[in-house]
Amino acid sequence: MSEDEIRKHREAIDRYDDELLKLISERSQHVLAVGRIKGADAQKQRPDREAQILRRMVANNPGPLSAEAVMAIWRELISQSMALEQQLVVSYLGPAGTFSHVAAKTHFGTAPELVPCGSIDEVFRLAETGTADFAVVPVENSTEGAVGRTLDLLLQTPLTICAEIVLRVRQNLLRKTNSLEGVARVYSHSQSLAQCQNWLARHLPGAARIPVASNAEAARLAASEPDACAIGPALAAEHYELQIVAPDIEDEAHNATRFLVLGKVACGPTGDDLTSIVMSAPNKPGAVHGLLSPIAAHGISMTRIESRPSRLARWEYMFYVDLLGHADEPEVAQVLKELKELAPFLKVLGAYPRAPR
Repeated sequence: MSEDEIRKHREAIDRYDDELLKLISERSQHVLAVGRIKGADAQKQRPDREAQILRRMVANNPGPLSAEAVMAIWRELISQSMALEQQLVVSYLGPAGTFSHVAAKTHFGTAPELVPCGSIDEVFRLAETGTADFAVVPVENSTEGAVGRTLDLLLQTPLTICAEIVLRVRQNLLRKTNSLEGVARVYSHSQSLAQCQNWLARHLPGAARIPVASNAEAARLAASEPDACAIGPALAAEHYELQIVAPDIEDEAHNATRFLVLGKVACGPTGDDLTSIVMSAPNKPGAVHGLLSPIAAHGISMTRIESRPSRLARWEYMFYVDLLGHADEPEVAQVLKELKELAPFLKVLGAYPRAPR
């Protein structure tokens, strides 16, 4: 390509950049206008509305950008637009550089204040007391299963599930130098070590595998020890100034973690939603089958069921169920009505937009 052709393309790019900036500014004026009409006390954050925008952009995407890239661009646009009206505070399971941090940043963009917490209990507590507007907590991993503490706290919290995040778990080998030579120790969370054991056996068979409290702590240790490395997300490498020696070293390529966004926000139907409930079963034969019968009778898909020992009575269990559809839709509403008559205890944890799988 000649210099003249390159110049023409660059001039076109500059024109598009100018036009984009103008359109983004005009869009932002409409965001502010909607905020003024709704008033100071109205709910500003609308996860259902945001989900509809993102889905529409992905559906209308002509390429060559990927759907993931388009979602990232519009997510950040929404994030910065929200900041014009309200500075959001989001609590997450820290420290900085963990996969929970990645999930919070992926969903909310860079505009909100992201507050790391030392425990899942603290993540809940900040949102429950109003110190944070939203909480981001892990609820299940596709290979390791459910996060029990999150399920237990959902049972008693006044917060509502208002969104979900499904994060593809990309494990990376992180080190100060871009080499595997001389690695004596590999730090990481025990789950991450388990998820990468085949790769470690092939490439670092002589290195000690040392479990620590979090991937962020692993990265911090690797940053201070020349003969050590860590396993964790790319965000940890950025935060602790490490290099990614080997990307995507997880043994299971489709490993993903599901996170919940909790808040005091009600979401309307979007056309692709989940309704999460928790219920107990009466202590009698066939009780669980009886609870599931209304779901099947009304043709509602059940995407997940998880049992946990009940804190209310010995040898009884709580069943956490995700239903495909929104609680306000007629068929799902009818199922919930029938379940309330059958279950000794039932709580709707939230109805919210379904994340892309």
